[in-house]
Amino acid sequence: MDPTTTFCPNMACPARGQTGQGNIGIHSRTDRRFICTQCRKTFAATYGTVLYRLRTAGDLVALIITLLAHGCPVQAIVVAFGFDERTVAAWGARAGRQGQAVQEHLVEHPRDLGQVQADEIRVKRQGGIVWMALAMMVSTRLWLAGEVSEQRDMPLIRRLIERVRASALHRPLLLCTDGLCSSMRALRETFRDPVRTGAHGRPRLRPWRNVCLAQVVKRYAQRRVVDVDRRIVDGTPARVETLRRRAQGAGVINTAYIERLNATFRERLASLTRRGRALARRTLTLQHGMYLIGTVYNFCTPHTSLAHAGGKTTTPAMAAGITDHCWSVQELLSYHVPPPRWTPPKQRGRPSHALKRITKRWCGDHG
Repeated sequence: MDPTTTFCPNMACPARGQTGQGNIGIHSRTDRRFICTQCRKTFAATYGTVLYRLRTAGDLVALIITLLAHGCPVQAIVVAFGFDERTVAAWGARAGRQGQAVQEHLVEHPRDLGQVQADEIRVKRQGGIVWMALAMMVSTRLWLAGEVSEQRDMPLIRRLIERVRASALHRPLLLCTDGLCSSMRALRETFRDPVRTGAHGRPRLRPWRNVCLAQVVKRYAQRRVVDVDRRIVDGTPARVETLRRRAQGAGVINTAYIERLNATFRERLASLTRRGRALARRTLTLQHGMYLIGTVYNFCTPHTSLAHAGGKTTTPAMAAGITDHCWSVQELLSYHVPPPRWTPPKQRGRPSHALKRITKRWCGDHG
């Protein structure tokens, strides 16, 4: 138990989410509990993780989540370990919510993406069809974002592109997609910034410079690809070729990287298997499974195409500079996602001296 690497999770505490401030002490080593000297609240070491308040050992839970994240059916885990099917499903849902929190906290930050590929997966669900849209950074093989919707329409693509924009610096960017027309409109409407002039009314939106869009349209005959049409929708051919070579080296405009990621998701998520019987009942179940598979892929799975000169493989998160080592699944399940920083409450009149001291202590220059 290390108090210096732990933060207070109490949302009412002004010290929440801050580590190394000297406000965390050990309350009980036997029960593995900490105490915050600012709000005088105690909390368990596993609070805010998948392992919180579980009676099963953390190593066993991590083992079962590892099996789920690599495509093992729930029924096989039930037979092998003797757990109830609802218990295993609840652990999977916990792991999915944890994966979403880790993904949003560590991955969805601005970085130079270079080239991004996006695609949609058609998923069978009990009672209908849903669509799962995915996006990845080509140079590091990093899974950037995913969205699940019952319709393959503009809102689904717009939500995906907005997540990509949240992960992109204002640098030259190449986005490669299939022939879906809504991708062009979503890209043009999302990658814009308002121009503040001080005048009344809605500000004018200025598109980002050097944002290119390329499409790979495949024509099928008898379930076979008979023709591939590569189109440059936005951007000059020279700029598109420069961004493509910088991200993937030799080759042509393609969506092979995101299609390979789609195959990984289909392999590891039972409800995505073609002509299978493991259909998901709810869209939320697919979303939890998507985040579990995606974060295990990003942080815990070495990628053979990212091998260094010495032969050592790295994970996509390591290649993107997010982490410096390959995580274990238990480390992913035990990661503490800090809450947002405390901000002083808005009130009329002058703040009290106590509020001024707290603001100066925990907000510093931001108070």
